Amino acid sequence: MKKYLCMLMPVVLSGCEMQSNELKPFLLGTFALLALLFIGVWAKMLYQAKQKGDDWKWPKPVELVIGAITDFLDTLGIGSFAPTTVFFRLGKLVPDELLPGTLNVGHTLPTLAQALIFITLVQVAPMTLLPMIFAAGVGAWIGTSVVGRLPRFQIRIGMGIALAAAAIIMLLSLLKVLPAGQDAFELVGWKWWVGVGGNFVLGLIMPLGIGLYAPCMILVSLLGMSPLAAFPIMMGSCAFLMPISSLGFCRNGKYLPSAALGLAIGGVPAVLVAAFVVKSLPLDYVRWIVVSVVAIVAVTLLQAAWQEKKGNAAK
Repeated sequence: MKKYLCMLMPVVLSGCEMQSNELKPFLLGTFALLALLFIGVWAKMLYQAKQKGDDWKWPKPVELVIGAITDFLDTLGIGSFAPTTVFFRLGKLVPDELLPGTLNVGHTLPTLAQALIFITLVQVAPMTLLPMIFAAGVGAWIGTSVVGRLPRFQIRIGMGIALAAAAIIMLLSLLKVLPAGQDAFELVGWKWWVGVGGNFVLGLIMPLGIGLYAPCMILVSLLGMSPLAAFPIMMGSCAFLMPISSLGFCRNGKYLPSAALGLAIGGVPAVLVAAFVVKSLPLDYVRWIVVSVVAIVAVTLLQAAWQEKKGNAAK
């Protein structure tokens, strides 16, 4: 992973020097190449597994439906991992020990599709978009080996409170109690440093299962950017990270192929439909979606922290 990030550094820097009209084909080509490489390597690994006698199955209809529902929600900014986990556990479709790998592998292609679509639809300045994407990647790489040792309970409490406070601020802005946010698609000056540094921190805590989407939405909104600007940033960040981590799960076999294929095959078409919904919504409706998503994530984090505390107390 370290070698991969170092190799991409010159690409990121050269991309930052591009004009907006040059950035789109640059990023589209990069993520399309990642998608093709991922499909090729995954298909090769599945073929090799068959040759070795691993009789994996094609997805069931229910797995395709779960992929469609969860990646539709993901494209709206709600996230896919938590809903997918709920569906898989309720249906007893995937063993708990295979859930992380199945989620990563299965949602990689829909996430790449999201990045391709929103980079096409939403024009964020290159000097804002690329550094924020790369910062999240570096943060996630460091977080995998460092932040994962931190107490998850305290991180959940802190993030839950911070997101709840941010949601309240945005809600008051929408209700005209506080000044409303702006509609910028670029960060400059101190806001650029806060945005890039903030996305680095969000990548840093991703190994704890916090998720990037909702915090990234609130970060760019509080910095005066349009809520729509969060979509290419957060989806580009995850599309940058997920193929690498997913191939690791493919390599060690710690995932369920049928469920992962169901997420991928059912999820990509759902992404196309959901992207149209997001793009066609008036901006005020998008802001309300952002507030709702962040509030839900805040409650979820605080609830998870409370359950963890009760579980530790019962031991």
